[in-house]
Amino acid sequence: MMRPRLRDLAVIVMAALGAAALLASPAGVWLRGPSLDLTYPLRHLLFGPQAAPQLSHAVVIAIDEATYRTPPFSETPQAAWPPLLAPVLNAVAAEAAVVGFDVVYPTTLDAFQRGFERDFLIAMRNAARADRLLLGKVQHSELPILPHASQQVAVGGGRNIRALNVFEDPDGIIRRVPLEFTTADGGRETGLAAELAQRRAGAVLNRDARGRYTLGSRRIATDAGGNILVGFNTGAGDVPSYSLADLQACAAAGNTGYFRQHFAGRVVLVGTVLDVEDRRLTSKRLVTAADGANPPPPCILPRPQPSPHVRDSIPGVFIHAAAINNLLDGAELKEWPVAGLFTAALLVALASGLAVFYLPLLPGIAAALGGGLLLPFMAALLLRHGNAMPWLNIAVALLLVVGATIAYRFMVADRDKRLIARLFSLYLPAAMVERMVASGRLPGLGGEEREVTILFSDIAGFTSIAESCTPAELVQALNGYFSTMTAIIEGHGGFVDKYIGDAIVAVFGAPLNDPKHAAHALRAALHMRDALRRDPERFAVKGRVLNTRIGLNTGRALIGNIGSPRRFNYTAMGDAVNLAARLEGANKQYGTTILASEMTMLAAGGTVLARPIDSVQVVGRSGAVKIYEPLARRGRADARQNEILTAYAAAFDAVAAGDAAAAKAVLQSLPDDAAAQLWRQRLDRDPGAGVTPRALTEK
Repeated sequence: MMRPRLRDLAVIVMAALGAAALLASPAGVWLRGPSLDLTYPLRHLLFGPQAAPQLSHAVVIAIDEATYRTPPFSETPQAAWPPLLAPVLNAVAAEAAVVGFDVVYPTTLDAFQRGFERDFLIAMRNAARADRLLLGKVQHSELPILPHASQQVAVGGGRNIRALNVFEDPDGIIRRVPLEFTTADGGRETGLAAELAQRRAGAVLNRDARGRYTLGSRRIATDAGGNILVGFNTGAGDVPSYSLADLQACAAAGNTGYFRQHFAGRVVLVGTVLDVEDRRLTSKRLVTAADGANPPPPCILPRPQPSPHVRDSIPGVFIHAAAINNLLDGAELKEWPVAGLFTAALLVALASGLAVFYLPLLPGIAAALGGGLLLPFMAALLLRHGNAMPWLNIAVALLLVVGATIAYRFMVADRDKRLIARLFSLYLPAAMVERMVASGRLPGLGGEEREVTILFSDIAGFTSIAESCTPAELVQALNGYFSTMTAIIEGHGGFVDKYIGDAIVAVFGAPLNDPKHAAHALRAALHMRDALRRDPERFAVKGRVLNTRIGLNTGRALIGNIGSPRRFNYTAMGDAVNLAARLEGANKQYGTTILASEMTMLAAGGTVLARPIDSVQVVGRSGAVKIYEPLARRGRADARQNEILTAYAAAFDAVAAGDAAAAKAVLQSLPDDAAAQLWRQRLDRDPGAGVTPRALTEK
């Protein structure tokens, strides 16, 4: 047994490691966005705006409230505005580096009055020929909303039309702008902001084989999807905005000097700036100023009054403007890598845990929380230099370790009272508890390597289900689900190793030896699937039926009491366990409910009917692993399952004979079977794809 001080230190270190790993994992990704959002107002409070408006590369021609109230716009339907834009476009394009339209005009009035938009189309043509005009399109599903065909012709087609789309994070906030989009033919084209930036810079946006982007010689910081994390300026009027009505009057007056003074060499965006239309929530949402605040001097008309409403949303055109400024200034935000976040969270959590444990309790808590209060200020300083620190992740890791350390301090003296058979039975197999009671000795650390079958199950779509109900309803549903599934597992000779959220990890073949552990595990999986299908209402939450995905794998694993002398579990560890977890997640890819490895099917000895699904290359393994979908116990398949088995046998015979067309025809007879259709699609792309190993990564 470790000495008390060494034992206590180990507990704190393990708590810090666990908290850091959790918050640096995908489970903690949802905190990164709020971390950034909360840092903006603090940075603004401490350091003010990042740059003056006159330093902005991008400016906006605003179709604003003043435009709607000012003749000739107020007297003309909006569909008839394009001719009014012609003189403005001519004047601006003569001075600007490039002009981009954040509005789309998909219709024209030329059908009612021939030549109605002639001047506008000529202005577009002239600007496009000088590489100074980009029109926008909006991609919806497969069919985009495009400018009218006459405008497309005027600008020379697709080379001067780019997508306006931006993506929301899972919480509905826009923090990123894509540099490129995938086209219908599988190619890639730059988005509006990236195309405007590269034309202004006179450089080419490149993407290398590793997915890294450069603009000219400068490396651009992007996420894995090729999106930049937009760094917003927070000053009022940080992107200068000019009312379209004022510019129309200015162009009519022939004041070319005004256009030269305000637009020369800049990227000009034409977009809607209204109180209700095309407004988006961004990471700037906690420090947004009123629309129209701090405007540039007008040309002709009186300066419009700023909006009386301070909104948490901004017009979408300003998102593109911020992205353009980022790309031209190298000011896009750099995100922390997982390793950096893990290291910072570990160090902060470890220091906090040590302070709480080794100092008097109240001073220790004060020291830990005081250190945590410094995190947002550090994040504000880093954000000023273009670094997005996920400080909420670190703060939560700190709180978890502080809470765990406080609990450990109070509970460690009572450890002997808690080590009783009743509690051991909650996390040890019944056979182990019986041995402990019979011998009169507490179980100790130790293990052995043996062949077992691992069953890993998870509830499909659990996150959305959890969001639709109250905690009490969720706990009640999970308790009923876990009770039924655990009874099935134990009824087939297995034991539940652990529950991980909504997941169940079960082991067959230990602690008592079971030569038929693979067959029993397969039967348990089928029983679990059928139990949910037979009585869906019993397992429904708010009308949504619980469906489980199951992965099974057989192999040698370390099995025994694993952990520390004060806390351990009777559990299985090793590659066999990891592969079972990966197979559970792979069900999503293949549209299946149960996936079992070839090792499990061989060990079961043909007691269960299954169809081959794929041959996958698993990370960390040298060879490919064949995977199967168990359908039914031998002799108990229903008509549908027999149909699937017959079709698959025929398809495999056809592939083996080199007749991919026959195989696809057989698979086409199963239109509602996701796995069959995936295989058919792969055969469409490559007749030999049916036997090609595919990469299987972590969940």
